[in-house]
Amino acid sequence: MTTITPEPGNRAPARPSLRDGAGAPGTLTAVSHADQSHATTPAGAPKPPGAPRPTQVRPVPLAELAGQLGITAPRPQSPAATAPEPPGVTGITHDSRAVRPGDLYAALPGARFHGADFAPQAAGLGAAAVLTDPAGAERAAATGLPVLTVDDPRAVMGELAATIYGEPGRDLLRIGITGTSGKTTTAYLVEGGLRAAGGGPTGLIGTVESRIGDERVKSERTTPEATDLQALFAVMRERGVRSLAMEVSSHALRLGRVDGCVFDVAVFNNLSPEHMEFHSGMEDYFQAKAELFTKARSRVGVINTDDEYGRRLAAEAEVPVVTFSASGRPGADWRATDVVTGLFDSTFTVLGPNGERLTARSPLAGPFNVANALAAITALVAAGYDPQTAADGVAAVPGVPGRLERVDEGQPYLAVVDYAHKTDAVESVLRALREITPGRIHAVLGCGGDRDRTKRAPMGAALARFADTAVLTSDNPRSEDPLTILATMLAGAAEVPAAERGTVLLLEDRADAIAAAVARAEPGDTVLVLGKGHEQGQDIAGVTRPFDDRQVLREAVARAAASHRNDQG
Repeated sequence: MTTITPEPGNRAPARPSLRDGAGAPGTLTAVSHADQSHATTPAGAPKPPGAPRPTQVRPVPLAELAGQLGITAPRPQSPAATAPEPPGVTGITHDSRAVRPGDLYAALPGARFHGADFAPQAAGLGAAAVLTDPAGAERAAATGLPVLTVDDPRAVMGELAATIYGEPGRDLLRIGITGTSGKTTTAYLVEGGLRAAGGGPTGLIGTVESRIGDERVKSERTTPEATDLQALFAVMRERGVRSLAMEVSSHALRLGRVDGCVFDVAVFNNLSPEHMEFHSGMEDYFQAKAELFTKARSRVGVINTDDEYGRRLAAEAEVPVVTFSASGRPGADWRATDVVTGLFDSTFTVLGPNGERLTARSPLAGPFNVANALAAITALVAAGYDPQTAADGVAAVPGVPGRLERVDEGQPYLAVVDYAHKTDAVESVLRALREITPGRIHAVLGCGGDRDRTKRAPMGAALARFADTAVLTSDNPRSEDPLTILATMLAGAAEVPAAERGTVLLLEDRADAIAAAVARAEPGDTVLVLGKGHEQGQDIAGVTRPFDDRQVLREAVARAAASHRNDQG
C-alpha cells in the first residue's frame, strides 16, 4: 500500500486564506445552530415542557380510543353509583413531566422504573387517563384515573397519537430517509428542494433539529417518540406546512416511533456496522431498515444500488422502487456522471430513465455527498417534483450543521468539523479531504462511551491509516473510563503497519487534542475534527458540559494565529 505521508518537497505554497471573497468568516451554513430554538411563546410566557403541540385539537372520547384498542372503555375509579363519563382526550405523552390537561399518559415499562410509578405526577398535571400494561395497571388505577390496559402499550402508542391529533400525516407529503450515514445531510437537501419547489412552508425532522417552517426546535434524538412525532405533524399542519423531510433511524423502526406513519417516499442511503449494542448483528440491522420499505411504512422506495445492502433491498422491498447510483452504475434509474469535486462542493450531471439530463451540484464536498445529493434529487422526483427544479433546490442549500462545516478565521489551511462517528464515514471523509488537500491532514477523533464497542479499534485504525496526524481523544465517554476507550482505539491504530500510518497522538482532553492538531497545521494542510459535529455538549461521567467542536476549533485557530503573529513581531 502506498504511504499517505506527503514528501517534504510536495508541500503547497503558502496561501493567505481559504475563504472566498464573497463569504463572511465562519461556518459554511447559513442556518441557525441547533440550540437556537425559540424559548418562549409569542406572548412571552415560558413554553410548557415536551415537544411542540397543536393549539386546536378536537377532544377524542376515551371510548373511541378503547374501541380502537379492542378493549372495554374504562371509567374513573369513583365510588359513586353513576360515575361521570371520562373527559375527552386532547393529547398524549410518554413523559409524566410533560403532561398537559386532557392528556392520555402512556406509562411504559422501563429498564429501571415503570412509567406507572409516575402516574400520580401525571394525574396532578391534569391527565385524563393512563395507557399502560398489566404490570402497571394497579399503580395507574390507584390515581383514580381511567386506565387503558394492553399487553404492549408502546406498540399502540403511535396509532393512538395519530387518532388523537386527527391523523395529521394524511395532509403532509412525507419523505423519510434511512441508512447508516448521510441521513441528516440528505434530509437537509430534500427539505431544500421542497422549499425551492414552493407551495408554502416546509418541515424537517432529524438529528440536529426540527423545523416547522422557519421555527427551529432542538432535537433530543434522530426520530422523536411516536407521541411527540404525531404532535409535531399536527403542529406542522396547523401552521401551513404541506411537505417535510425526516430522518428515520433503525431504533425508531424497531421501537415503534414511526407507528402511525406511512411515508410517501422512503429513501435508503447505505448500510455499514453501527449500533451493534442495539442490534444482534448486521442482518438484524438490515431487517430493521428494511421495515421502512414495507407497505405498512411507505408507498415508494428510493434506493442506492452502489451499496450492496441497497441492491438486496431493491430486490426484496414490498413497495415500488426507484434506484440511484452516484458511481453511474448501469441499471440504476438515476445516475451521476461527469463528477467534478471541488474544495467545498461538487458538480455533476444526472441522467434519468427517460433521457433526462440535469445539471446538478452538491453543496458539500466529497463523493459521498454526491450520493446524498443524488438521493435527494431522486426522492423529490419520486414525490412528483420537476427534476431540474429539484436539482436546483438541492444545489441552493447553504450547508448542513456539523457536516463538513468549515471554520475560517483567515488561516492559510482548511479547518473542518464533521459528525462522522463510524468507521466507513471516517474513511469517506478522510478520503474526500485527501483529494483536495495539497498538504497534510491532522485529524481528531474519539469514540462514545456506553455505545458499540466493536467499532473503536477499527476507527482508531482508520484514523491512523488515512490521516498524517491522528489525534485520539475523548468523545462522549458517558459512564466509561475515557482511557479505557482510548486504549482500544490505540490498539486499533497500532495494528496499522508503521509504514502505512501517520503520527499517532493520544490526548484525553478534547480541547487539548484539537489545539494539538491546530498546532501542527501549516499552509495547505487540513485540520479535521470528527465525531460530534453539531453537538453542543460533552457527556463525562453523567455530567454534560458545554462543548461545541466548531467553537473550540475556532478558538484554537485564533490562538494559534495570534501566537504566530507574536512570534513574528
